[in-house]
Amino acid sequence: MKKTLTGIILLMSFMLSACGTAPTTPAPEQTTKVPATSTTVDAVSSATLARYRENEIRDYQGVRLDPAIGPADNSISGVQHVDLRNYRLTVDGLVGKPLDLSYDDVLNLTPVERLITLYCVTGWQATMLWRGVQLSELLDLASVDSEASTVIFHCVDNYTTSMPLATIIDNKLIMAYQANGLPIPDEMGFPFIIVAEDKLGYKWARWVIRIELSADADYKGYWESRGFDNEADID
Repeated sequence: MKKTLTGIILLMSFMLSACGTAPTTPAPEQTTKVPATSTTVDAVSSATLARYRENEIRDYQGVRLDPAIGPADNSISGVQHVDLRNYRLTVDGLVGKPLDLSYDDVLNLTPVERLITLYCVTGWQATMLWRGVQLSELLDLASVDSEASTVIFHCVDNYTTSMPLATIIDNKLIMAYQANGLPIPDEMGFPFIIVAEDKLGYKWARWVIRIELSADADYKGYWESRGFDNEADID
């Protein structure tokens, strides 16, 4: 039974490792299935409960929220730890008024709170209560030039990804600084993560340090330049 439990936990860790900003090529279908037992269900539940942070909201409007910390890191250079004393968020590129903002500057903007699900390329998903700022507010402050068509997100670990400017505005996408009522943990991308609603996890840029406005509609980020779909739409 111990070997069975270990196998299940390892399998879950592999699935979760393909989420967020660094997806891996999905593994082929597994042909061997481990029989479900009450013991294995209890083990899985215990592992999930252990990942909740103290005072983290677990239920919202009848919806069970998932922990903001997963069991495995999937970033391209390991979990980043940002020192807010030195942190600045830049909004530049094709803008009339480049921005250089502190963490508190962003928190002083109009807050937005939404229940949104993160979807992984492997089929795993997690629903959390996100709180942040609507990206369009930041872009308005920067006075985006008319020729800009693409928004490129740059991260502390040199990860990049992009989305069309129209997608961000039309879908009222947000950049979050809280998950489930607490500041997002380092593992989730503190201080800021792009909540790319209805996009696969590799569009959810973490540890965002720069937002660049560009006219390059064909720009491909870290994983997109390695063969992943640049649209990343949820099927």
